[in-house]
Amino acid sequence: MNTQDLTLFIRTADTGSITRAAEQLEMTTASASAALKRLEKQLGAQLFIRSTRQLRITGEGERFLLYCRNALEQLSLGQASMDALQGKVAGELRITAPSDIGRNHILPWLDEIMARHPELSINLTLGDSLSDFYMDRVDLAIRYGQLDDSSMVAFKLGTVEGVLSAAPSYLKQHGTPEHINELSDHNCLLYHKKNRLNATWEFSDAQGEQYKVNVKGDRSSNDSDAVRLWALAGKGIAYKSELDMYNEIQAGTLIRVLPEFKMRRNDLNLICPTREQVTPAVLVVRDYLRDKLHAMGL
Repeated sequence: MNTQDLTLFIRTADTGSITRAAEQLEMTTASASAALKRLEKQLGAQLFIRSTRQLRITGEGERFLLYCRNALEQLSLGQASMDALQGKVAGELRITAPSDIGRNHILPWLDEIMARHPELSINLTLGDSLSDFYMDRVDLAIRYGQLDDSSMVAFKLGTVEGVLSAAPSYLKQHGTPEHINELSDHNCLLYHKKNRLNATWEFSDAQGEQYKVNVKGDRSSNDSDAVRLWALAGKGIAYKSELDMYNEIQAGTLIRVLPEFKMRRNDLNLICPTREQVTPAVLVVRDYLRDKLHAMGL
């Protein structure tokens, strides 16, 4: 059987759409439809029930899907095994990363990796929402915090602390807060995720005393990089990870505010769906990103 036909079958089952599956594989809908019919003829079974409104997998299709996934996964692992024996870093990696560190750090670092390994190709998706590894065809995800799914493999890249920062122009105009409680008098730049606004900021002092401050501001966004850009433009005080603001703080275009107060620390992880998918290319990316973060003191 044609492995492209099998891949198309899996994508169609996952997306529930021949058109979307064809787009992912850069095929026309007509050629995708013809390929599925060819596969059905080979199997002597109907894989999908088609109507003008929906596409539904049949019982026979669900049964074959299990074997089909396993067959293609085993072929992929076989290829990865051959590559490992040769020390070869090649193929495509589909990576997702948060929008801010993705644009400002991960993107140039991946360029450096590809320069060293010209047979490696990268498909990078930027966004702050968690991806579905199977629906979105993701090989690696770079994310903060703990995993909800224990079946996945997480490699710790570094530990990143939160920081408060603002542009010199904002601090000159509005003054620099001298205590956490003064933040309520400042314009704070807010981030929201899944319609949840992070307007309660948490801190601890050198003695371990905990603080929670309810803040407010005239700007909020679901794109964390927008918060960084607003801070650079002097629009307010931002609460973000040290990695997000690293370049700007080093350059002096952003100033750390209340550095004597500690903020939440989070592990930054490289996540792989299964241990079997930890290929030589994945390990190269892991080690390179670890080295970069270590050089930054993270």
